Order: sequence, then C-alpha cells, then structure tokens
Amino acid sequence: MTSGIHHVTAITRDVQANVDFWMGFLGLSLVKQSAGFEDAEQLHLFYGNAAGDPGSLVSFLIWQDGAAGRVGHGQVAEIALSIPRARIGDWLTRAMQHQLPVEGPAREFGEPVLRLKDPDGIIVKLVGTDVPDQGWPDAPQRLRSVTLWSELPEQTVAFLGRFGYRPGPVEGGVVRLISDSDAVDIRDASGFVPSIPGSGVIDHVAFRMADTDAIAAHHAELSRLNSGEVTLHDRKYFTSLYVREPAGILIELATDGPGMGVDEARLGETLMIPPHFAGRADDLRVSLPQFARPGEERIPMRELPFIHRIYQPDTTDGSALILLPGSGRDEADLMPLAHQIAPAARLLGVRGRSNEEGMPRFFRRITMTSFDQDDIRAEAAAFEAFWHGAIAAYDLDPERMTVLGYSNGANFAAAVMALHPGLLRRAVLLRAMAALEDLPVSSISGTRVLTVTGARDPYGPYAARLNDWLKASGADLDARSVSAGHEITQDDVAIVQDWLKGE
Repeated sequence: MTSGIHHVTAITRDVQANVDFWMGFLGLSLVKQSAGFEDAEQLHLFYGNAAGDPGSLVSFLIWQDGAAGRVGHGQVAEIALSIPRARIGDWLTRAMQHQLPVEGPAREFGEPVLRLKDPDGIIVKLVGTDVPDQGWPDAPQRLRSVTLWSELPEQTVAFLGRFGYRPGPVEGGVVRLISDSDAVDIRDASGFVPSIPGSGVIDHVAFRMADTDAIAAHHAELSRLNSGEVTLHDRKYFTSLYVREPAGILIELATDGPGMGVDEARLGETLMIPPHFAGRADDLRVSLPQFARPGEERIPMRELPFIHRIYQPDTTDGSALILLPGSGRDEADLMPLAHQIAPAARLLGVRGRSNEEGMPRFFRRITMTSFDQDDIRAEAAAFEAFWHGAIAAYDLDPERMTVLGYSNGANFAAAVMALHPGLLRRAVLLRAMAALEDLPVSSISGTRVLTVTGARDPYGPYAARLNDWLKASGADLDARSVSAGHEITQDDVAIVQDWLKGE
C-alpha cells in the first residue's frame, strides 16, 4: 500500500522572500510554478527534491502582500524535513550565518531537531534521521513529518488511520502516527484559539495515493461516512480529493502520478498555465508576481507608503506606466491591459489604502458620488511621497512616467494633480470624475492628460466638471468618448495607444 505524505501546502505574502528561504537557504529545487487551478490569479510554487518526488514536496500559494492568518487548532502547524543526523551541526551553523533565529538542537521522539521559522513565521523543523548523506551542502530530500493541532485528537487519530498511518509513540500532548516513510504528529490543542486562514498559515497536508482507483475507493468510503463535503479534482500533476477530518483540518489525497515532469523536461523553469485558463495565459504571465531565483538579478522591492508591484518586461524602452485600479481591485488588476497598450513599458501597480467592506480604494466614499475630502487630501499627500520614493527606488525616469487610472484610481489621479500641481506630468484617466468638492485654482500647464468617458456610463455626466477644470488649469487635455458603459473596451485600448505615440 502506498502511504505517507505527498505534499504540504502553505500560504505566503512575499514570493521573493519565500524563494530566498526555501531555495536559497534550504536549497530545495523549484519543481513547478503554476497559475492556480482554482484561482488563476494566484501563483502556486512547488519545492522539493530535484525530481519533484511525492514525499519531498512543499508548496506555497502566493497571496502577495495579503493579510496574515492565525495559527490555531484545526490546521497543520509545523513542517519537518529530514536531514542526515550528522549534519545537525552544519545546519545550525548555516542558520546562524544567515542570521536566522534557530532553536535547538532538541530531541523529539528520540530524534535531534532544529526549529526555524520561514519569512512568514511558519515553523520549519530540520530533523536528523538516517537518510543518506550526500555531502555538504545538501538540501533536505524528503519530508519527515507534519504536526496537526486538533481539538479532537482521538477522532483525528482514528480518521488518519485509513490512509496508511498506525499508532506510534506518545510524547507529552503529542501522539505520533507513523507510515512506512514518515510521521504525523497530532497535538492536543483543545481550548486553544481556532486557526484563521491567511498568509503564514499552512493550508493543508496531502497524503499519497497509488492511483485514481485508490482515490475513488476513499471517495466512496468517505461519502458513505458522511464526512462533510468531499471534492475531487484533476490537478494535472496528480488527481486529488479534499476532505476535512473531524476537527476541521483540511486533508488532501493525491495520486503519485502523472507527476511534476508530465509537461516540462526541466522542472520549474517556466510558468505553467492550467489548461482551462489557457485563454488567459498572456494576461496571467503579466499579472502574476515575478521573482528571481537565488543568484539571479532581481528588482529589490522597497518599503513605500503604498503596497505596489512591478512588472519588468523582457525588453523595456525606458518608459513606465503607474497603474491606479478601480474600487475593489488590487495592484495587479490593470497590468494585462497596460501591457497590451505598451508592451515595452515597465509597470508599477499600486493598491489603494482605504477600505470599503474589505475592498481596497484610494479614498473613502460617502455616497456613490460624494467622497471623504480629508481622506482624499491625506492619501494624495502620501502618494506624493510614494511617487518620489518610487522614482528613487526603481530608477524611473520622471519624464517617461505616465499614470494610467481607472474609475476610483482615475479620480484619485485627478485629485493628486489638483492638490500637487506638476507632480504628474502625463495621465490617462478612464471613466474619471472630479472627487474634490472644491477644485483648487492650480496651474498644471505642460501636463498632458487623456480622459476617456463611456457614452453609456452612469457616471459619465460627472466627467464634464473634471474636463472643464483640467482645461481651465492649463492642461494639454485630450477628452474622448467611447460607445461603452463604465467598463474598459478595446476602443479604450486603441485610443490610449494612439495618445501615447504622440508623446
């Protein structure tokens, strides 16, 4: 019977820091990078041994700059990797050389253990075992165990027994289950706080299944037992089934095949797009976060007043588009559109800092057409600092920077121009209106502005006031209209492309 851990999946908020730790410090191979099978706008990275074998895999869903979760009962809480027992001292020294906090060596179930945390705070244990010593330095080649925090430990133990695990030793409040290749430790976490999804949290553990017949048999059994929702998925590299055990921990069953090498000879070299998202492949390659492998040239991301993301094209002409999206959208939202408009431009997407029912905006809204004036002014002042910081941090040419704003983002860009004259020298405002109640008397002579209004846009009638102010303030204004509503169309794309050529 095939048994053991197939992979563990966690969530990170910083793809570059994640790659630097799991590839750079630990030395694991990146064996797959893929758009998410459920949510294509979410990057998914798999690390493991060079062959991408089941039992060596740790994967991460990238929630770039996402909110942190909370570790609690009802989740996988720790990941443990096997290293040669004699290399504990080498790994302790390596951690200290990398200035990583490390605890140990301690002993757990008779094995020497170093305890670390990855950049998201996920506990990673390096466990000395009898695995072959391939020489130093050598990356961990397989998972040793995971630790589950359960408020119903006895029921969790009984549930996992069906997947090839048998009772092992007990140490303190932890029961160890063992398979032929690894272990699952179940900690009694009753009375502790429940987990909350988010970055820095392990989402699930997957157990190995020989083939789809084994998956089908478990599917039938779990359905008969009424084990809650049981879902089956084709993940291309394996077939998987998801179920929650009695304490609510998400468990996946995953087949060994076809395997990570089914679609590329050199594992992890290219971004893979799931077949059902093939029509969006070009857009996804632009909007998903970029990263550099250890030793590769990279863009060092800086701490600036606004969360932001950079897209660096293969060939750049020195221009840059600064992207301000509409309500509820993040910093990557306009990147596919902007890349279509200007394929050789660097893209800098910005996320608004005000929130409306959990969705980002650039300033607070009072009604659909009235806005918090103090918030606009405060955020515009912060954006001025961001603008100067971005120019210095990313070596941008102010003469070749153009703001591209849509809806709320366009309204914000217009407010910045009014409150900080001369800061923005070129702006494309799609579906914009004047958000400031009292438009200041400003001189923005020499500023080029393109506004595009939708003829059927319910907010369209409000655009005239903004256009009138722009002209009165001396802007070089090109005001256009398209046969559309509030949505962006290909007519918008053509107009913006034509306007940018006139620079």
